[in-house]
Amino acid sequence: MHTRMSEQAHVLVSAIGEKGIPESFAEIIKEHFNIICCEEFLKDEKELANKIQALIQWQCFPKIDEKLLKSLPQLKIVVNHGVGVDHLNLPLIYSFGVKVANTPHVVDNATAEMGMALMLVSARNILEGHKIATSPDTRSYQLNCFGVEVTGATLGIIGMGRIGYKVAQRAKGFDMKILYHNRNRRAEEEERLVGACYCAKIDDLLQHSDFVMLVLNLTPQTYKLIGERELSLMKPNATVINIARGGVIDQDALVKALQNGVISAAALDVTDPEPLPRDHPLLHLPNVILTPHAATSTAKTNNKIQEKMIKNALAGVRGLPIPDEVLPS
Repeated sequence: MHTRMSEQAHVLVSAIGEKGIPESFAEIIKEHFNIICCEEFLKDEKELANKIQALIQWQCFPKIDEKLLKSLPQLKIVVNHGVGVDHLNLPLIYSFGVKVANTPHVVDNATAEMGMALMLVSARNILEGHKIATSPDTRSYQLNCFGVEVTGATLGIIGMGRIGYKVAQRAKGFDMKILYHNRNRRAEEEERLVGACYCAKIDDLLQHSDFVMLVLNLTPQTYKLIGERELSLMKPNATVINIARGGVIDQDALVKALQNGVISAAALDVTDPEPLPRDHPLLHLPNVILTPHAATSTAKTNNKIQEKMIKNALAGVRGLPIPDEVLPS
């Protein structure tokens, strides 16, 4: 039996609908919490400040800064939509005695699928082919728009965590040669199962890969990991695929590399910022494919994310162990 609404804890969200959490998710939240939207909170801050015990952050909103944290004296937990928490000021949040949770493990398959999809769409000129096939001016197909064959090509995976390893499992099905660079080398048996070769130096991976896929966390150490020097080491026919975070690539250097033929193409699910300014060069280069940070956007994955968010929020307000707590490093 659900707790009566009057007895439920209050949770702060940015909004409901187009500019906030989906209405379907709001209905699930209402089974466990009273929802307060930011607009409502700002109108009646004195009345609501001491009621809010949890904050659900959906796609980086609401923005959590010192002013907001000071205005929520009873806040116990921030629950993040998705795995990455690089957009959160964790030390600041922890300093207010507030815990943080994310939703790991449920996004792995969907994100790996997106990496493979971007590679295939870019390699086989799918978007260009679609334009030709649907153009009102097309009278015949001139089959001279040659793509790149993925089968047997070399894929370099930078970041061989859970998602990176799932990419490797899928790439093995295409008989790809797999190189990987990671902070820690995987067990020999794990390497053997996917036919992956470890590159202790990132330069070796970059020089020998036809496709370079970024699947690593954004940290101070990985910020702009791929810059002008790294791009210059890659093959002229190479493609960069980013399903990590936009900040791991120096975008100015990437634009120059794409314009000058240093590399062949880029397929990006993430950029910095998101969305890019509408006049940004990456939006207009013919050898770039962009998707709107949609790697985890499947119904199955979204349902699992929402389930985890509710469980974490409930544990946080009840003072119970939080299943997916992000601990201070």
